[in-house]
Order: sequence, then structure tokens, then C-alpha cells
Amino acid sequence: MCGGVAQLATLSLFTERFGAASRTIAWGRSYGGLVTTAIAERDPDRIDGSLSLCGLVHGGVANWNNTLDPVFAIKRLLAPDSDVPLVDIADQAAADAAANTLTAAVDSAQTTAAGRARIALAAALHNIPVWNQATQTRPAATDWDAQQANQYEAVKGLLKIAAFNRRQEAEVRAGGNMSWNTGVDYAKLLGRSSVRKEVTELYKKAGLSLRADLATLDRAPRIGADPAAVAWMSGTSSFTGRLTKPQFSVHTIGDALVPVQTESALKRAVNAAGSESLLRQAYTDNAGHCTFSPAEQLAALHTLEDRLTTGSWAGTDPTSLNSRATKADPTTPTRYVPYRPTPYLRPYDLAHPADGR
Repeated sequence: MCGGVAQLATLSLFTERFGAASRTIAWGRSYGGLVTTAIAERDPDRIDGSLSLCGLVHGGVANWNNTLDPVFAIKRLLAPDSDVPLVDIADQAAADAAANTLTAAVDSAQTTAAGRARIALAAALHNIPVWNQATQTRPAATDWDAQQANQYEAVKGLLKIAAFNRRQEAEVRAGGNMSWNTGVDYAKLLGRSSVRKEVTELYKKAGLSLRADLATLDRAPRIGADPAAVAWMSGTSSFTGRLTKPQFSVHTIGDALVPVQTESALKRAVNAAGSESLLRQAYTDNAGHCTFSPAEQLAALHTLEDRLTTGSWAGTDPTSLNSRATKADPTTPTRYVPYRPTPYLRPYDLAHPADGR
């Protein structure tokens, strides 16, 4: 967790030069949200509270497990004869080649009804939302084709960014492959996915057997993890759920890169650790990763500041947050909404020892 070390070193330098701050808040977006949550758990004496925006609050092991699942499905269903490595990627050139090969397979599959159904299945295993970029038209609830078209772009983005290039970088740091799908029941994962209905409808439309494709995934050779790499990733970026200072975590509901279900994973860990009174979560009705308006960010910050001042949470409901956002910046959108994310499909935290099995 080099980011956390750097932040704490910066805080120490500030204190040496200017004296102790009257209030210190750890605040991060995306990977910075992971660092923020790690600081909140491991160095709570250095901060007064924490704010995570679109954060990887599910932790590193959970992230890489859930990133593996859609790529595993793509390879087995769309490019079964390819020799693309999904883990233990040699270098960035190999990562680029693997991403290009599977992206080409996805592009080809998109031209047929069967291919589109299989892309939707892969997307469902990552909980990729059907509206995930602000430039996209938000599809109707039963417009399965429009939903899949939006996911298709996100699946290609996953292949081009996280699934290979970032994985290779992470494997170098971890000293090996830190993810696995041994023992995973993909039919059960699909049954818990937020977009399972879309998948079943597209398979019906294509005249394709979803049961047969899930059986294909079940029969496929699985991927095991390097225990030492898992231990490294777990030790640096998995969470216990134990909070001693207030944390406010905010997420967009249309995030394809770090799906909103990561908030369910955080809540699961925090509840198991008995720290639920210190955590509050909120959601904005917009698409994309970290696409908060300035008004929405200010509302979140001021709400956390009030918690630190008064000692109790207030105004974390959407109406209050939108009102506060409008007052802070009336020129940018305010989109807080009531929302409850579905479960994260591959949780892993240190409050649940069985997660590692």
C-alpha cells in the first residue's frame, strides 16, 4: 500500500513544518479510496475521519478475483482455442497482446445474437451496469439489446485496462498470481448478478442454451492462485472491517470499472467487525467511474465534517445531501438517490476467514 505510506509521510512532514492540524481527513477516489480505507483501519490515530469516493473498498484480492471471472468466461466461450494467458502475464507486451486478442474476439462476437448473449454473461459476472458512461443513452428496463450494447463497450474497456495491463503490474508487486476461480460456481454467481435477467432474455432471443454455456465454464480447467501472492495482496490491501473513526463512502450507480457492488463488500466486512455505526454510504444516479460533480463531492465532505464536529451522523439521506450539494455549488448536478446495491459476487475480507477457500 505505497500510496498510504506516502500520504502518512506527507502528513508527518506537514506536522513537522507547521504543527499538528486541527482536523485531518483521509480522502481518496478510486484506488485512492482503497488507500483511504486502509489508512482508516490501520492508522486511525493519524486521522479524524475518512471519505472514499468510487473507491476499491472491496480490497485487492476481491478486486482481482472478480476481474478474473468475466475474462475467464470470454476466453472459454468466445476464444476457446486461444492460448491467451489470463494470469502470470510475463510483461506489458504480453498483456497488450492478450488484451488485443480477446478484444478482437469480443468485437467479432458482437456481430451475432449468440455472441452478444455471451458478452452479456461475461459482463454479468463483473456486475457491469447497463448504463455506464454519461455519453450513453440510458436504456429502458426491458431494452435488452440497448443494455448489452452499453456493456459491450465496458467489457472492451475492462480488457484494455484492468484485465491484463494492470493485472500484470499487480502480479509483479505481489510476486505472482493473486486470484483464483477454483471452486467457483458460475451459475450461482450469475444468479446473484444485478443483470441476470438481461442475460437470460438475450440467451432466449439467440436460441442459445445458457445452461450449456454455464456447463462449459464448469468443465473448463480452473485457475489456482499463488499462496504467497495472495498473502501479499491480502496483507497490503484487504480489509478487516474494523473502524474506529467515521467513514463516509460514496459511489456512482453506473460504474463499470469499480462496480457499485463494492460498497456491499465493504458493508459486509464492517458489519461483521461490529463497526457499522461508524460507516455511512451514499449513492449518486450517474454513469461512469468517479463522475461526481463538485457539488456532490462538497456535500459528502461537509456531511463528514459535521459528523466529526457533532459526534453523530445526520443528513446522510439523499434529500439532505442534494440540498447541501445545491447550497455548496448550485452550478453543478446534485444526483443523490436512495439505492441499495446487490451483493458483491466474489467478496474477500479479513473478517470472513472462509473467503480464502
